[in-house]
Amino acid sequence: MAQHRVVIVGGGFAGLQLARDLKCPDTSITIIDRRNHHLFQPLLYQVATTVLATSEIAWPIRTLFRERKDISTLLGEVVGVNTEQRSVSLKDGHAVPYDTLVLATGARHAYFGRDDWEPFAPGLKALEDATTIRRRLLLAFERAELETDPQIRKALLTFSIIGAGPTGVEMAGIIAQLAHRTLVQEFRSIDTSSARILLIEAGPRVLPVFPPSLSDYAARSLTKMGVEVCTGRPVTACNESGITIGDEFVPSRTVIWAAGVQASKAAEWVGAEKDRAGRALVQPDLTVSGHPEIFIVGDTASVKSGGGNPVPGIAPAAKQQGKYVAAVIKARRLQRPAPAPFRYKHLGNLATIGPSSAVIDFGKLRLKGSLAWWIWGLAHIYFLIGTRSRMAVALSWLWVFVSGHHSARLITQKETLKDEV
Repeated sequence: MAQHRVVIVGGGFAGLQLARDLKCPDTSITIIDRRNHHLFQPLLYQVATTVLATSEIAWPIRTLFRERKDISTLLGEVVGVNTEQRSVSLKDGHAVPYDTLVLATGARHAYFGRDDWEPFAPGLKALEDATTIRRRLLLAFERAELETDPQIRKALLTFSIIGAGPTGVEMAGIIAQLAHRTLVQEFRSIDTSSARILLIEAGPRVLPVFPPSLSDYAARSLTKMGVEVCTGRPVTACNESGITIGDEFVPSRTVIWAAGVQASKAAEWVGAEKDRAGRALVQPDLTVSGHPEIFIVGDTASVKSGGGNPVPGIAPAAKQQGKYVAAVIKARRLQRPAPAPFRYKHLGNLATIGPSSAVIDFGKLRLKGSLAWWIWGLAHIYFLIGTRSRMAVALSWLWVFVSGHHSARLITQKETLKDEV
């Protein structure tokens, strides 16, 4: 058999799972990513809110596959695909040939046509985003300590999170803990417990993918923690001074975007039809129509579940798709019957709210409170890569739980590539 070149663009959950599962004779695998690391994105918000360090949720891709001689890793940014010549174009001018191409390029935050808000309300998709938000959070308290104008100080101590999905809810809970518990005794001119934390959701309730009973529990728990939950009113304006909720202007110097995502340009690269979020509409075997050699998976793909609903853009879904595509490629290479069309198996929804408080929806089984929080924590630790990371995260959480102190609270000058507002 001739050497078959499989190129995977993206080292996220889908791409990593595919590379791990695809072991086939005379098959080489090349992973291309614009960053040199795989990121455990479900815990990225904890880097942004000073709970975890960057090294605890990210691992060099080369290190993960150092024992696999059939896998090569390239650091580069893909800007296009030549479907006729079967090659991937990189930003630096290089072209990487393929026989089978898998696009697992993920998604970025979307501002629903208001991209001018991004400098004032950063989203959370990469480590650079997390360190930007962490820097702004900590600098807000530091600047408030120096500020003598009470109105400016109030604006500095007002933190607004736009979007009340799992990320927004989890972030609001930790910021409330940081302001109302962790930092209370560390400042002299300001009372950090007076900080105002706003969680804004245009829809009628927080955690809209959860059952209403769990959403209501989350809203009540956040309110007890000092978070102001604002539902049913969208943000209509955002600038360096604050945000406008409906018709009400709220001075707020720290705004975080957690409201929506937009797929990468993978669909455009291969001429695939796409949905409103830019996700490629793929075939039942996750290939592109007219191009059986091209697969699109993860947040970049629009896939229907068995019930006809869209497959959610979460880590378990991406891993299942990566595993499925590996099976399809292996069947082709070994000239075996193709697997049945992809079917997504939903494992449930989980979200943490604060210390000893979380919600879990496993379908017929729904949990809330401390038991849900322990299950949430164990599940996330289980899916981390390597014993060292599992131990480091577990110890960090134990420290926060016992002491209330966050250990990753460093402000550095060159920590992010983005400029401060």
